[in-house]
Amino acid sequence: MIDGKSVVPTRAQPADFRFEYKPSRTIAPVSDAVSSRQVEHAGNPGRSVKNVAVLGATGSIGAATLDVLAHLDRVDPQTQWRVSAASAHTRPEVLYELAAKLVHRPQCLIVSDTEAAEAVRADRSAGNRAGLEDCRFEFGPDALVEAAQCDEVDTVVAAIVGRAGLESTLAAVEAGKRVALANKETLVVAGPVVSRAKEKSGAEILPVDSEHSAIFQCLESAISAPKKLILTASGGPFRTWSHAEMEAATPASALAHPTWDMGPKITVDSATMMNKSLEIIEARWLFGLPADSIEVVVHPQSIIHSMVEWEDGSVIAQLSPPDMRLPIQYALTYPRRLPCETPPLERTRNWDLSLEVADRERFPALDLGFEVAAAGGTAGAVLNAANEEAVGLFLGGQIRFTDIVPGCRDVLQSHSHESNPPLDRLLQLDRWARTELRRRFKM
Repeated sequence: MIDGKSVVPTRAQPADFRFEYKPSRTIAPVSDAVSSRQVEHAGNPGRSVKNVAVLGATGSIGAATLDVLAHLDRVDPQTQWRVSAASAHTRPEVLYELAAKLVHRPQCLIVSDTEAAEAVRADRSAGNRAGLEDCRFEFGPDALVEAAQCDEVDTVVAAIVGRAGLESTLAAVEAGKRVALANKETLVVAGPVVSRAKEKSGAEILPVDSEHSAIFQCLESAISAPKKLILTASGGPFRTWSHAEMEAATPASALAHPTWDMGPKITVDSATMMNKSLEIIEARWLFGLPADSIEVVVHPQSIIHSMVEWEDGSVIAQLSPPDMRLPIQYALTYPRRLPCETPPLERTRNWDLSLEVADRERFPALDLGFEVAAAGGTAGAVLNAANEEAVGLFLGGQIRFTDIVPGCRDVLQSHSHESNPPLDRLLQLDRWARTELRRRFKM
């Protein structure tokens, strides 16, 4: 929120609606929703083309996005969906494999890690063997920014994990793109900066996180202000563990998530519930409500993805089986709904849909999330950086699982809070917090 505005789009709302969305551009009705780039198509001449840049294509969200785009290209009667650019950080061979499966090869493949990029520069034969000899190869983090700003790109899927996705995501917002946001850290670190950029450029930010997509869908047709946003949490692999058991937790046990298949950093964040802490902060910026209007409940089945409570006591929820392809697809096709490859909610069997109170004593990361969401300013950048560094140390066997959150709190409390920092100050504090976290653990 910046000056009381949220950063997600919606359709027009009554003037007295406090929770105000500002659509960044007119969204055409389904019958008119065509791009200016028209192409001839054997099955449907004149289908429009949507060019999508998938940044972070080799991660779980990125790979799922490529599946969704291939599916949409088959079923969408109005639009051809093309991957114009795709990126990897350190795994170019996985990028080759994913790109080679696409019917329409990407115009550009990006390897952002310096060492991996040098290896690709030295030997392009692997890409050629994968049938990608016509693809343009770009290297380094600047190439991510260039892809995000490219005139030919309509939508940027921001799926790079962690703080590393900030510059390219911000570049897409500044360029006025539709941004399918899977990188919550962009708003955690630089919520005010992104909000100002969105207001200036008219970009759209559509949430990909299942929880925020659920809230967006619940709010989409609202004409009254919500009372509470209720984020659901699976509880992670340690939902029933005692503090003593968590003290002995290993990286292997923390990575054994009962519901979702995610990368290691996000899975550890789920185990500490720091992931939910970051989602609280993200929700504050996406939907423009203060921290005390956001709640967290535990829902182990991961069927109810989030809920919205209204002033009259009604609660609206979005339900679906746990599959990220649905929120990814909706962020791409909004406001249209098209057939999705996700399994339907099976209604011929019994379901146990339980809600549990989030235990903030065993999972103190939640308190950090509410505190940082309320504080704003530099707090998010410091918390995120300290957490990324602490998770890395835990995965490397250098600290205990139960050291992660206290270490983050120590670093957060030792920094001098600033309410309205510029981007360069946020990046400076990101570097400081990482060094400070390692110093506190004598690394």
